[in-house]
Amino acid sequence: AAAGAKRPRSDEDDTSPAAAASVENDTSPSAAPLTADGEMPQKKFYRSRAHVNPLSHNNAYEYPTKPTLLDWTEGHYPNHPDLKRNDDDRKGSIVPNVLDIGCGFGGLTIALATLLPDSTILGLEIRDKVTEYVRLRIAALRKENPGQYQNCSVLRSNTMKFMPNMFAKSSLDKVFFCFPDPHFKRKNHPRRIVSDRLLSEYAYFLRPTTGRLYCITDVEELHQWHVTHCRSHPLFRELSPEEMDADPCVAAMRVETEEGKKVERAGAAKYYAVYQRLPDEDAVTVGSIGGSSTRSKVVIAENFWTEGEFGVRKLERKE
Repeated sequence: AAAGAKRPRSDEDDTSPAAAASVENDTSPSAAPLTADGEMPQKKFYRSRAHVNPLSHNNAYEYPTKPTLLDWTEGHYPNHPDLKRNDDDRKGSIVPNVLDIGCGFGGLTIALATLLPDSTILGLEIRDKVTEYVRLRIAALRKENPGQYQNCSVLRSNTMKFMPNMFAKSSLDKVFFCFPDPHFKRKNHPRRIVSDRLLSEYAYFLRPTTGRLYCITDVEELHQWHVTHCRSHPLFRELSPEEMDADPCVAAMRVETEEGKKVERAGAAKYYAVYQRLPDEDAVTVGSIGGSSTRSKVVIAENFWTEGEFGVRKLERKE
């Protein structure tokens, strides 16, 4: 070839995003899948836009009418460590109890599978391409490490809408929100994954006393939003720094996510907090009197009147 002449490019040489999209969108019968099951996927072919409106109407999600209709062993945990073969009675007991909501490319979901071997981990992601990447990644890890990663899976869903369809009351031990979309504009704040209404849903699904909710972000303003809403919710108590240091999941949350690694490389700060699900009878409200923060029990039917005050006395119910 003449000096300085450009070498002709073939389709095999083209690794541009446009070329990757062309390969992915090829729906002809002879088109091979982008990544075969059991092979480790390449992230460059599964990148997707970071921002999705969770409040928009979308009929692409599959979900049951109630949690008991969902068989998690089929397609998600077919070889779960707790599942005995040919034991149909065990299938109903295999349900996720640790959620990584907005799992991204699955770094934390996969790390939790080995960190919490006795738990069933589920990553939830709203973007279809990213969900497929995590599914293929888990399948490849299962093939490379026989007997491992059988307790983790991923599902495409919109948790702001469909959690009641998939999870029962007091069925979850841990819920993670790692580097969620900040939705900076004030008009988009209703799209944030932590809010008063959604916290009540999370409290419904978390086990009282032992359930924990984890939040981490690199946006200080969003962290303050998390702190303000979680502290003011009557069913959550913020863990102390000592309690967080004793929880190995906090360290994993800080270093295992792809977004967390990106923040680490940039030398930016990470802001995080963990909240314990309180028993219903210990629910408290947070207020302010004279500039000082106060916590008091939530008033419910059982404690509206205090025996001995204002002539109140309890009467034994006659059968």
